[in-house]
Amino acid sequence: MFFKKKILQDSFLIIFSVFAIAACHTAKKLNAGYRNNNNGFIIFNDPRIQYEGRIGEKDAAAELYWSGATARLRFNGTGIKALLQDYNGQNYFNVIIDGESIRKIKIDSIKKLYSLAENLPPGEHVVELFKRTQINEEYNRGYTRLYGFELNDGKMLSPPAVKKRKIEFYGNSITCGHAIEDTSGGDSGAGIFENNYLSYAALTARHYQAQYSCIAVSGIGLMSGFRKLIMPEVYDLLNPFDSTDFWNFAKYIPDVVVVNLLQNDEAVISNPGSEHFKRRFGNTVPTDEFIINAYKKFILKLRTHYPGASVICALGSMGITRPGSKWPGLVERAVSELHDGKIYTLFFKYKETAGHPRIAEQKIMADSLIKFIDAHIKW
Repeated sequence: MFFKKKILQDSFLIIFSVFAIAACHTAKKLNAGYRNNNNGFIIFNDPRIQYEGRIGEKDAAAELYWSGATARLRFNGTGIKALLQDYNGQNYFNVIIDGESIRKIKIDSIKKLYSLAENLPPGEHVVELFKRTQINEEYNRGYTRLYGFELNDGKMLSPPAVKKRKIEFYGNSITCGHAIEDTSGGDSGAGIFENNYLSYAALTARHYQAQYSCIAVSGIGLMSGFRKLIMPEVYDLLNPFDSTDFWNFAKYIPDVVVVNLLQNDEAVISNPGSEHFKRRFGNTVPTDEFIINAYKKFILKLRTHYPGASVICALGSMGITRPGSKWPGLVERAVSELHDGKIYTLFFKYKETAGHPRIAEQKIMADSLIKFIDAHIKW
């Protein structure tokens, strides 16, 4: 009896194992087909997905950190979804279909599918996911993970033609597009009001049909600011939440670099009694020479990474360019002392209104920058 029972148990185990192995192989096969065929799900690292900005890869997903980070693909069909998960549910994206920004979506901290477009006219379309909000540790606003796209029907196509020009921006809240859509009369830093897509930086990039990279954080400065870190401590990071995760500058060599900093430095340095001032300077007020040398040092860091780029040292359009401000003069002196014919200065006209630049004011800045580039830079 014992041996009969043992034989039955062994037979059951063998049969179960055979079925389990077969099921496992079937699942792998189905998963491979699901991920790689033209229809259905398209994984994040499919070469037909086109990215812009500093994009990381972790936990089987693309990580989108900085303002303006974009994922783009071309498909034939009538609808498309994206599988996304946010750091803590504070990031917003613009959904762009065939070059038109149709709506914004807020990404949840739970991984789930988002419908980007439905009932499109049958045929070829280009969809873009554009990160309109910044990564900012003090705001507790982080990155977003993109696991892939799912087509409602149709098939994925080869990627759009690669844009030939490349531009990169280093900036603060102005460049982020902080409060750009706040029409309440306030100047809120809430993600719902932020839209880098309408910032002067993104507008300029689209004007030139250029690839776009934006390294910007609200409150950040070159020497001091309202954040724990300053730009020289984050400018070379892929993920700014990880001080060991350095960006490989060889992956993106811009033709034009725009640096628009110092607004927060000016605010802190003009208030030597503040905790932000004391954290960086103690009880010593920085001299003009100190400021000039710090500015030169940062520009030279960029120059080592981008020896052939045209660099525009910009200021404004908030209080730092108001009449009587010394800061444009300091930047002019710094640039003149670099003796580099491809480094320029541009000072946006003081906007003369409270708070951050809104949509119309950002457009004025973009027009000014475009006019300057047309007059001085061939690319």
